[in-house]
Amino acid sequence: MASSLRIRTAIILIFSVFTVLFLVFLFFYVKRGFQQTRTEISEDVMVEKITDIGKLELVKYTMKDVLEKKELRLILPDKRILFVAAGEVTGCIDLRKVGKEDIVKSSADSVTVYLPQPEICYVKLDHKRSKVYDVSGAWFPADTKEMVEGIYKLAEQRILQNAKEMDILGKTRQNAFVIFKPMLENISGKKVGIKFK
Repeated sequence: MASSLRIRTAIILIFSVFTVLFLVFLFFYVKRGFQQTRTEISEDVMVEKITDIGKLELVKYTMKDVLEKKELRLILPDKRILFVAAGEVTGCIDLRKVGKEDIVKSSADSVTVYLPQPEICYVKLDHKRSKVYDVSGAWFPADTKEMVEGIYKLAEQRILQNAKEMDILGKTRQNAFVIFKPMLENISGKKVGIKFK
């Protein structure tokens, strides 16, 4: 009877040890499963529009601007946002607007090319370098979101306006003579004159 009690105790002890080991293994297995993550990205690309680009970029202004916008209120604290905007504005000439009639042979060894007026190709804010530094007076997340969206639009407009005030179109026109004219002369082997329509 004592030996059967020892055998039963030994079996229970062995079973208990195996159960504890199994539970420890299960714990670490499950823990590892919770710590491991997998990232899945699904994508469905659709081309909305294909545009032929014939614009010759001749100048790019890379700019920074510090903007502070306040909405003054009578009772509540004023809404205020401080934003450092970084972006670029590019001036170009649309070569798709140049036709055969715009290339006039002046003499045997010279040609005059009539180019369209310079234009702004694009205005682009650099979201990595632009930063909202302070938002105050906004009570709800929707207010903050609206203020941030508004300051981004304002920053883009201000960068464009500043580039115009710094005569980006004049610089584009000047670079047509400095950059584009020598290129045309090298290609054609003739003296090239440039005029704007």
